Amino acid sequence: MRMYDIILKKRRGLELTTAEIDFFIDGYTKDEIPDYQVSALLMAIFFQGFTEREIGDLTMAMAESGEQTDLKSIPGIKVDKHSTGGVGDKTTLILGPLVAAAGVPVAKMSGRGLGHTGGTIDKLEAIPGFRVALDNAAFIEQVNRVKIAVVAQTGNLAPADKKLYALRDVTATVDSIPLIAASVMSKKIAAGADAIVLDVKVGSGAFMKKSEDAFNLARTMVDIGTRVGRKTVALVTDMDQPLGYAIGNALEVKEAIATLKGQGPKDLHELCMHLGSEMLVLAGVDKDTAKARERLEKIIFEGQALEKFKEFIVAQGGDPEVCSKEGLLPPAEIIYPVSSLEEGYVTEIDAEQIGLAAMSLGAGRATKDAAIDLSVGLVLKKKIGEGIGKGEIIAELHAAKGQELLGAEDMVRNAYTIGHNKPAVREIVLGRV
Repeated sequence: MRMYDIILKKRRGLELTTAEIDFFIDGYTKDEIPDYQVSALLMAIFFQGFTEREIGDLTMAMAESGEQTDLKSIPGIKVDKHSTGGVGDKTTLILGPLVAAAGVPVAKMSGRGLGHTGGTIDKLEAIPGFRVALDNAAFIEQVNRVKIAVVAQTGNLAPADKKLYALRDVTATVDSIPLIAASVMSKKIAAGADAIVLDVKVGSGAFMKKSEDAFNLARTMVDIGTRVGRKTVALVTDMDQPLGYAIGNALEVKEAIATLKGQGPKDLHELCMHLGSEMLVLAGVDKDTAKARERLEKIIFEGQALEKFKEFIVAQGGDPEVCSKEGLLPPAEIIYPVSSLEEGYVTEIDAEQIGLAAMSLGAGRATKDAAIDLSVGLVLKKKIGEGIGKGEIIAELHAAKGQELLGAEDMVRNAYTIGHNKPAVREIVLGRV
């Protein structure tokens, strides 16, 4: 078998066999196939596409290219949740303890943030003492004892995907639905989940800007999961404005804690209810999402969700007092208000620009090795549909001393569109696949 023949076959629009896909992934992972040949194949896939069977084979080949987490020693159905990334998305911090408090084991591997979207691991590290690294035995033991563990993804989980993603990033082949779907699902499958709930973001702050593309991606990932024997559900959700009000690591932890107390932003609470209900149904705890939602609302109301979050923090070496003493989370040195220059209603918020403003303050990283400041970010004071007066505060910048604020201030102002007419209420969940 030769890589040249595989490239030529796909360039002609023909379907690759399972053996050909395995050959290409195995050879590239072992550095036996050069970047230039894989780049050529990626471009052929970009233009010619992949069939559902090819996507499934690619996903499993990448999942099997490195270590696979064995969760069989954890009783029950293990349900994982994955978001395609957005601004202010702190749902894992809420869903993990919430679903665990309902008796569903949450064994989760998460990543760090890159660019304008945040990472769960960075947020957890804002909690004093919190350990994001556990060996496999400790990880399994904690899930069995506490029902939840969240750790940083290991380097040898789907290494083929890591190599392919880096190459896609420099060959203009990132925005290919078959390649995105296989990338996401290979990591979820390698992480050992029995069932997967996908949160596919669409809008100005998401990777997918168009609803049609988001639904296509959702359908492709659900099909992959089903084909490889994983129960899979996807929700397509709105990211035309940031989720909640807080953007930035410590700030998002505070908002997650408020949500676990039943005091969080409406859109964040609503999304967590939808995603959590799907997780409970897939785990077999409830027969339908209506019953599941009732259960989750009760868990929050009775304080069980917050108690589980504290237990989770203690298990991973963190200080649970952050739940009652916000000052234990790293505070920003400067809080700078941004005021509106006009009056009316907020009709649009460019979520990507808000994310980039937080990144410019040090809350996000431009490269994987860049350092970030866990204390900085911004807190929105107005969301879409709310009225605003001239000179009223639209956001607060949380910054470090000596930080240049004018650029971030301009970005926030430019992200807001103020109009005379109140816009229609937006639904957070746009559809289910």
